[in-house]
Amino acid sequence: MKNPNATVEIIPFSIEHKEAIKTLNLEWLQKYFKVEPKDELVLSNPVEEIINKGGKIYYARYDKEIIGTVSLIKMNATTFELSKMAITENVQGLGIGRQLIAFCIEEAKKMGIQKLILYSSRQLKPALHLYESFGFKEIPVESGVYERADIKMELLLP
Repeated sequence: MKNPNATVEIIPFSIEHKEAIKTLNLEWLQKYFKVEPKDELVLSNPVEEIINKGGKIYYARYDKEIIGTVSLIKMNATTFELSKMAITENVQGLGIGRQLIAFCIEEAKKMGIQKLILYSSRQLKPALHLYESFGFKEIPVESGVYERADIKMELLLP
């Protein structure tokens, strides 16, 4: 990060930044895994697939640049999936993912959400440690969600 006077701000989805969710997620998916059909559908149509179905998309902005994203995807009235989180590579390790997760947990509480779930891969050890630090616990993962997902975690909210 270059500008010592700039701070990371978390902003809600806007059409102006619509492509950022796809760009950021494709960057890490192509590096670690592959882009699955479900990813392509959601990332190419975030308004239809997330927002219009009751979900939320947030961005991390630093010095007028979008450097991260995360989504809360509605599963049902009380459960949302913490999903589509990606931080651009040159700023990874600076706590931006931690800020995005903390923000989403607070937003979920305000929305009356009772449970957050997420899917991940055991390959992503730093991410798993991050989720555990927020209290996410491993639960059985059902098959067929994502090929790369070999772990499912949940966080029960007060």
